[in-house]
Amino acid sequence: MENAGTRAAGDTGIGGGVGSGVGGGTGGRTARVPKYYRLKRHLLEMTETLPPGSPVPPERTLAGEFDTSRTTVRQALQELVVEGRLERIQGKGTFVAKPKVAQTLQLTSYTEDMRAQGLEPTSRLLDIGYVTADERLAELLAIPAGGRVLRIERLRLASGEPMAIETTHLSQKRFPALRRSLVKYASLYTALAEVYDVHLAEAEETIETSLATPREAGLLGTDVGLPMLLLSRHSRDTGGEPVEWVRSVYRGDRYKFVARLQRPGRGR
Repeated sequence: MENAGTRAAGDTGIGGGVGSGVGGGTGGRTARVPKYYRLKRHLLEMTETLPPGSPVPPERTLAGEFDTSRTTVRQALQELVVEGRLERIQGKGTFVAKPKVAQTLQLTSYTEDMRAQGLEPTSRLLDIGYVTADERLAELLAIPAGGRVLRIERLRLASGEPMAIETTHLSQKRFPALRRSLVKYASLYTALAEVYDVHLAEAEETIETSLATPREAGLLGTDVGLPMLLLSRHSRDTGGEPVEWVRSVYRGDRYKFVARLQRPGRGR
């Protein structure tokens, strides 16, 4: 995702050193590096030498040190917050952020993913109930339009820190009494396997970006308008039948996804 800082780097030829000619060739004009970007680079270098949780100097201090306005300082800090390098805590200040959680894209549960990272997964149920399937949801779950769908909305946490809002949709007809089964099993995938003998085999997952709504920001403890990672997962079982459709909103400043790619076939 491109941001203003990324554009500035490209426009000023930062890769070849501050003040290098655009395009790297001779005769190109020398672009001026914006003051906020120089400050951002300084702050970025500072965050790489400090442990997570270290405080960043107040805006007034940085403005005086760099002989610039607090507006310029605020812009540099905001970009680093968006990129996940800094964390702003309301009423306390700005701090060096923890490293992002890096998750490999694979068909596993949230519980399995977090434990693989050495984090303790917990969930808070936000809402659970039945909704009527519109045409799109009916097609995804292979049920008639107007059919009943169990909708489960959960706040996902990692070692107590809010990470994502996950909304899962499943056919009520295929999974009767699933709502009661979830009381016994911490993991939805475990409940599907133990109670219904349904095992997920494949899924199509789409990753997009969105901006945090006021409700999402409140639940995730972040700022309204902060970039989010929006994931849509359509899972099928070993027989190729649809099992679930999931929409998840992850904090873009705390999460990143990793994919391992291979060339098709044996050629190189």
